[in-house]
Amino acid sequence: MKLIKYIILGIIQGFTEPLPVSSSGHIFIFKYLFNSNISNDLSFEIIVNAGSLLAVCLIYRKRLISLLEGFILYLKDRNIRYENNYKYSLYILVGCLPAGIIGFLFKDYIESVISMSFTIVGISFIITSIFLYLVRNKDNTRKELTFSDALYIGLVQTIALLPGISRSGSTLIAGLFTGLSKEESFDYSFMLYIPISFGTTILGIKDLINNDIEFLPYFLGFVFSFIVSFFTLKWFRNIVRNGKLIYFSIYCLLMGLFVLIFMWYNIFGEYYV
Repeated sequence: MKLIKYIILGIIQGFTEPLPVSSSGHIFIFKYLFNSNISNDLSFEIIVNAGSLLAVCLIYRKRLISLLEGFILYLKDRNIRYENNYKYSLYILVGCLPAGIIGFLFKDYIESVISMSFTIVGISFIITSIFLYLVRNKDNTRKELTFSDALYIGLVQTIALLPGISRSGSTLIAGLFTGLSKEESFDYSFMLYIPISFGTTILGIKDLINNDIEFLPYFLGFVFSFIVSFFTLKWFRNIVRNGKLIYFSIYCLLMGLFVLIFMWYNIFGEYYV
């Protein structure tokens, strides 16, 4: 039964991380539905997050190599051929800085003041639903990212430091609000995810080293997170391209109402606020 819980959590992480529906919110709900303390295991969260990170890197591997190569070669000889990749790399850095700085300085404080609860998760789902609804029909055509776009999206990404707010949802919605096309908003959202997630994994290595972890459950969580993230990301990209974000808006609204009405009022036998 224990192995099954780890596998299910890996699947939940893998499926919800790329989607604008808050992976942390879903894992929080699972923890209480099945009376599981796995979600309190920071080491496991790092492992399954690394699975999602590997999936995203694999999907974007060609673009990542191109960006890295262009960045280095432009710095080397200022060849205009590589200028676009150089600028885009800088925009990724600009987009990551706000969340990186605020997260590093205030994440523990934010989590201590606004701890994860059914109330927070339910409200977060409903807020996400509203903003997804607002961008449901946006059919922007602009594909060129600018410095102001990167800064705006990066600032919005800091909202995802609040418990229950989807990182991919916040950045995708912000990109669409700036006027970027659906494809460019999507790609930039996950370009930002890579360094943010990589930094989280690096910072968590100490916890992995200090904790006595069980290999098989963690390995299974990682594998299932990787596989499910890989296919979910590909599926979600088609959803975004076809302008079907309304489905996620409806889903988040229903999940928010479910959490606030049913869980909040002790349907499962205990009152959580």
